[in-house]
Amino acid sequence: MKTAAAGPQVIVALDYASGDEALAFAGRLDPARCRVKVGKELFTVAGPALVEQLVARGFDLFLDLKYHDIPNTVASACRSAANLGVWMINVHASGGRTMMNAAREALAGLARPPMLIAVTVLTSLGAEDLRETGHSETPEVLVERLARLAAASGMDGVVCSAQEAPRLRSACGPEFCLVTPGIRLADAEQDDQKRIVTPQAAIAGGADYLVVGRPITRAADPLAVLDRINAEIATAQG
Repeated sequence: MKTAAAGPQVIVALDYASGDEALAFAGRLDPARCRVKVGKELFTVAGPALVEQLVARGFDLFLDLKYHDIPNTVASACRSAANLGVWMINVHASGGRTMMNAAREALAGLARPPMLIAVTVLTSLGAEDLRETGHSETPEVLVERLARLAAASGMDGVVCSAQEAPRLRSACGPEFCLVTPGIRLADAEQDDQKRIVTPQAAIAGGADYLVVGRPITRAADPLAVLDRINAEIATAQG
């Protein structure tokens, strides 16, 4: 299991509808001050070529495709993603132990394998949403159960709400990587996230990386907002 790498702890979510928009915005960022994330919408539109372009510009890239399929398919997808030179990839922990083991084994032996993390419960889901899908557990209990399964399956960490970070840090240990979306500055809108936390509180609670999208991508001065978040992180770390 890898530990969190040195370097920027902010991952900017490039949630754009085209590769040109994403590249134009990335040109306003500094790879020394942030990492970037490409998700399903952008990858579907722009494909592997965009990922390779961003990596060539020096960005550590989190390919956020949340693989969830039969073990062989997920293993092959993870291997293909690693060949793009990405820094981090993810799978759904709810895919089960066998699927996660296959993903981990697919990356074994690579010279520079990406970090492999698992999604616990999407931050857009609350307790009522989970009940509708057949889960009687609270989000916090379900997140911990899936995180423990991910750790036992050799994942480097999980995606979780920063609200669950202290609980997972205690449950899974200091080396387990916690990647937290739903990060908002104190004066920002919540948008479609339900379990949100400020950058300083997230880091203080045990998060390793903060995924931030609209507060940066919609800002008139993205680097100023990024620097503000990085300053909050530095404050939280003392």
